[in-house]
Amino acid sequence: MTPTANLSLETARNPESLRRTVIEPITRVEGHGKVTLLMDEENRVKQARLHIVEFRGFEKFIQGRPYWEAPVMVQRLCGICPVSHHLAAAKAVDMLVGARRLTPTAEKLRRMLHYGQTLQSHALHFFHLASPDLLFGFDADVARRNIIGVIGAHPDLAVKGVKLRKYGQEVIRVLAGKRVHGIFAIPGGVNKAFTKADRDYLAQDIAQVVAWSLEAVDVARKLYEDNLDLHASFGAFRSNYLSLTTPEGAFDLYDGGLRARDDKGATIFDHVDYTHYLRYIHEEVKSWSYMKFPFIVSLGNDTGWYRVGPLARINNADRMPTPLAEGARKAFMAHGKGEPVHATMAYHWARMIEMLYAAEAIQALLEDPDVFGTDLLVKGEPALEGVGVLEAPRGTLFHHYRIDERDAIVKANLIVSTTNNNTAMNTAVREVAAKYLDGKTLTEGLLNHLEVAIRAYDPCLSCATHALGRMPLQVELRDAEGALVDQLIKDADGALRR
Repeated sequence: MTPTANLSLETARNPESLRRTVIEPITRVEGHGKVTLLMDEENRVKQARLHIVEFRGFEKFIQGRPYWEAPVMVQRLCGICPVSHHLAAAKAVDMLVGARRLTPTAEKLRRMLHYGQTLQSHALHFFHLASPDLLFGFDADVARRNIIGVIGAHPDLAVKGVKLRKYGQEVIRVLAGKRVHGIFAIPGGVNKAFTKADRDYLAQDIAQVVAWSLEAVDVARKLYEDNLDLHASFGAFRSNYLSLTTPEGAFDLYDGGLRARDDKGATIFDHVDYTHYLRYIHEEVKSWSYMKFPFIVSLGNDTGWYRVGPLARINNADRMPTPLAEGARKAFMAHGKGEPVHATMAYHWARMIEMLYAAEAIQALLEDPDVFGTDLLVKGEPALEGVGVLEAPRGTLFHHYRIDERDAIVKANLIVSTTNNNTAMNTAVREVAAKYLDGKTLTEGLLNHLEVAIRAYDPCLSCATHALGRMPLQVELRDAEGALVDQLIKDADGALRR
């Protein structure tokens, strides 16, 4: 693997003599962060960093709480992917009550909930957050490059995006009672049966949802292939990849073993029991970010960093379990010519393949007689430690809890998807900055190029940290003596001023 991250994260020599550009906050992502760039007098980027400026507190303030509260509490990390935290925590507390294997009904209903979460989250990101860049171009007029612009220029696409997200949210509502922060998974299973009336309601639109998801894959593929010269190279770099797969190597979002592959597709480790994740993954702490930097232990922190999420999962899977998604995966992998696809912008195409899979998987479960069962809970020999891992929309998500004899949580460790992608996002920032930043005149389009690279990962910064509130965006460019050369300010309403 080419260790470009070393350059992007290195400590610049004599930073006081370099020009500093700051982008704060990053827009059209969930949460708040900033980017700083240090450049020499010849405008060469010497350092590029993505800073997470919010403080993460969930691992601490759930200490002392009874373990059965964890699945409810931790989903408050986020309003976009609460189901992922809810289920990852539930899988961890399953171990605490000795539920190593759920009933078929409970597992399949949890899977349906997770597929609904994946569908709605991927639809939100692609249609609302990413499509303005993809449809209009990174340098397009900011007044047009937004969801309102998409509605005006591509109303059919925008409407389908809204309806796809709505369907995913309805799956969540039917199962968990609410679209956001509902309660469904409990230690050892689920708290409510699924009825045939529920099935009939969700079945009304599922065929259309599958068809629209297939169209979305075609849209994402066309946008990528029609702009191949740009998209295949924009912020692109080689990396390792991490995800869950089934014992047979198939794609799975809810369960499986950990698989890591290198930049050529060779296996680093395969189908590792995720309860032993600490043997394989460590986290490095850096002084300039509240978000940690995970790496594969056997490779070390310099070259052991990896990517997670849709790109990693499609690269790592030997096959998709549903037919339409499998056909889409094969077309995607053809671009790798026998190796993984490394293009950062390919995340969007991979994301739509996963959305199609989620729709197909929901359709299959609605016809599965197991989902109507009433055997919802199991228990076994209690334990004092539990680990839950699944594939959240943004990537592999780890929840790890230890409890005492009073059933209170004494230690919690969360490695969220965005944290796993931390080094990769920093690398993407450096690659784009080095290619597109001219160091003289700042424009909104220039800022957006850097944000496009980060946005491709669909980062959830408040999952990785803890949100403190809204901030304006202000960028300053200073010369080697520290004098202000140029600045650009974006107000909360999007207005630009110098």
